[in-house]
Amino acid sequence: MTSASSMSPFPSDDPNVYRTLLESTRAIPWRIDWSTMQFSYIGPQIEKVLGWSQASWVSVNDWADRIHEEDRQKTVDFCVAQSQQGVDHEADYRALTQDGDYVWIRDVVHVVRRPDGSVDSLVGFMFDITERKKAEDKILQLQEELRALSYQDSLTGLANRRMFDMLFEVEWAKARATRHPLSLVLIDIDFFKQYNDHYGHPQGDECLKRVARVLDTVAQRARDLCARLGGEEFALLLPETDEATAFRIASRCRALLSREAIPHPGSAIADVLTVSIGVATIVPGSQDSPAGLMAQADRRLYQAKSAGRNCIQNM
Repeated sequence: MTSASSMSPFPSDDPNVYRTLLESTRAIPWRIDWSTMQFSYIGPQIEKVLGWSQASWVSVNDWADRIHEEDRQKTVDFCVAQSQQGVDHEADYRALTQDGDYVWIRDVVHVVRRPDGSVDSLVGFMFDITERKKAEDKILQLQEELRALSYQDSLTGLANRRMFDMLFEVEWAKARATRHPLSLVLIDIDFFKQYNDHYGHPQGDECLKRVARVLDTVAQRARDLCARLGGEEFALLLPETDEATAFRIASRCRALLSREAIPHPGSAIADVLTVSIGVATIVPGSQDSPAGLMAQADRRLYQAKSAGRNCIQNM
């Protein structure tokens, strides 16, 4: 059998010319005979990239065995299917190195066909795209981080209004489909402007963070959402929560914040920080809308403020 290193991938009156050109590139040229599924050539660059000797690439099995196990089946299935159909193709996969590491490879494959249309051979180039993949992965990571930040309140770390609005729509659709109750709790810090006037905005920011931490502990279930809607206003979105349970959760918010005993000399109703809360619950019907539930909770929050603040309105 002709070894993979002793034959040029293309016929020529002077195969050494082709070999010199191919082996001077960073790409790794190769050729596989379709009838035998054996390498008739692979460039010596393969040893520098993967560590496996040029002579060790005998059959297509050597190629398949040196693909990372997580990429192997899908890569082999794809390449075989495309080759059988006579379609040129590309495949990205992790190739195992001789020392147990892996390198990202892009295989660009050309199917050589006989005059009758049958497959004669496969020729192609392997490219080491590891650095490109690292750069792409870094970009994707940064995009994910930016996406996460776009849904997060930068001060408190809670969900922001954008995230709240998105999940509100999702939970509304679920509640409507399942006929389960959906509750919304709106929470507003009493006399927060006076708190800022007394302590200054940096201390006001610390106060908001402290309130956020307390409220977030109340949203205990996986689908419960605690969000900062803006300024000193917060919200709890409570799927599958009836009116009585929502009221108990709102009462727990007040109790925990009362226990914090955050001094508030500027308050007209107490020496410590207090909150006003509006609670609304609905089993959504075809004529209802998320905006309607929000408006109802907002009206009840306004009623709590009108009733003297530091209270809950749920009716």
